[in-house]
Amino acid sequence: MRFSALSVFLEGLRGNRGWKPAWRNPDPKPHYDVIIVGGGGHGLATAYYLAKEFGITNVAVLEKSYLGSGNIGRNTTIIRSNYMLPGNEPFYELSMKLWEGLEQDFNYNAMVSQRGVINLYHTDGQRDAYARRGNAMMMEGVDAEMLSREQLMKMAPYLNFNHARFPIQGGLIQRRGGTARHDAVAWGYGRGADMRGVDIIQNCEVTGILKKDGVVTGVETTRGTIGCNRLALATAGHSTVTADMAGLRLPIESHVLQAFVSEGLKPVVDQVITFGMGHFYISQSDKGGLVFGGDIDGYNSYARRGGLAMVEHVFEQGISMVPGLSRSKVLRTWGGVMDMSMDGSPIIDKTPISNLYLNTGWCYGGFKATPASGFCFAHLIAKNESHPVARELRLDRFERGYAVDEGGKGPQPNLH
Repeated sequence: MRFSALSVFLEGLRGNRGWKPAWRNPDPKPHYDVIIVGGGGHGLATAYYLAKEFGITNVAVLEKSYLGSGNIGRNTTIIRSNYMLPGNEPFYELSMKLWEGLEQDFNYNAMVSQRGVINLYHTDGQRDAYARRGNAMMMEGVDAEMLSREQLMKMAPYLNFNHARFPIQGGLIQRRGGTARHDAVAWGYGRGADMRGVDIIQNCEVTGILKKDGVVTGVETTRGTIGCNRLALATAGHSTVTADMAGLRLPIESHVLQAFVSEGLKPVVDQVITFGMGHFYISQSDKGGLVFGGDIDGYNSYARRGGLAMVEHVFEQGISMVPGLSRSKVLRTWGGVMDMSMDGSPIIDKTPISNLYLNTGWCYGGFKATPASGFCFAHLIAKNESHPVARELRLDRFERGYAVDEGGKGPQPNLH
């Protein structure tokens, strides 16, 4: 069933009794052309594009819990392509273009809102750095605009412009950036893949990877052995766990990233705004809650909960930027397990093990990259070669000395 204004109207007249489940709940088949481990945004997007763009439909997505139970449902929903380095900017701009047509493409309301993303600057040095970033963006055909203090005061008068230590001088805005509803992205991709014959198998945990003569032949799961011609890992913060089943050690650490949402408020934050003198970002959801986050907790963990020290740190930065936050109440907080790479940039590549493909290392950028990640990973699996915009995101770049260090912070995951 395709969604449309007419179908919604007719179902309303029928008492909404004609809707069908968004996807099937099939039993696993003995063998697939492609198995994707991980039923989050990247795994589902990969399955969708494999079926839609490359005609590969004998595909299974294996999820140890329910569809979208991982980081795709545990993030601050920001989409943007305001990157600078050649290895990142074309990739994230492809993702931005896919976001812009996503809802029509997979026939699902993902609530994509291009409300703009503003990066604040507080010093002359930051201003120059953002000017360089904006110029690099425009050289790639991406929109970027420097905002003066006066322009910002009209757009966001609630900001603390006269902070004694971090006065706001201006900002860099990408007007095409914004937010999308994270859950709906997972549901849209899952529904679209299922409509094209992909099997989405929930509550099916992979417990081992089968190899014969150095070639991957299938997986052991809690629902039995399943064979495959190609195996793709898209397990985010648990990438090191699944890769270890194949005897592969990754340049990845797992860290917890917390996020928060306030009680519902009247509309106040029209854009996504980031604090230039700390790692803090905020937007407002359609339900009125202020959605915000900051740094990773800084210690390795697979637990999807964070520590109070980082809660305090994030709140301090938020109140420094928006003093009015001190008068709102936090409704809930949650944590996601991040796959932090050594240079802060992702990995989409074949592995040294035949028939094994890898999608990991997303750090803070996983949600915004969902469409391009799925498209490029599907291209890699289908054609056995990297998509042009993902050629610098290879697994062996650390060994070759070709790191894609967007932040210029060095080879340490917790710094990114």
